[in-house]
Amino acid sequence: MLAIIGLVIGIIVGLFITPNVPVGLQPYLPIMIVAALDALFGGVLAWLKGTFSDRVFVVSFVSNVAVAALLVWVGDLIGVGSQLSTAVIVVLGIRIFTNVAGIRREVLHA
Repeated sequence: MLAIIGLVIGIIVGLFITPNVPVGLQPYLPIMIVAALDALFGGVLAWLKGTFSDRVFVVSFVSNVAVAALLVWVGDLIGVGSQLSTAVIVVLGIRIFTNVAGIRREVLHA
């Protein structure tokens, strides 16, 4: 329940306060959001299966975001940032759709 209250408060604050993302971090923001969504859907699936662990979720969330940002940063350093960003988005997108399919199977038993 506390998490839902925190989520609602965060959404309300985000609607009324416009955060400014520094220009240097703007290329990494979409990648980090997709990585966070991957961890979120993985957490929902684990919760539905009864195997959810808050420690695993937090580690997964932080490590997904950090690794995705690191890959894009290294790609920028070696001159293939956009290609590596696309690769990260594709891989995380596949994981998100796999988790959503698992959620659908758990919820609808189909």
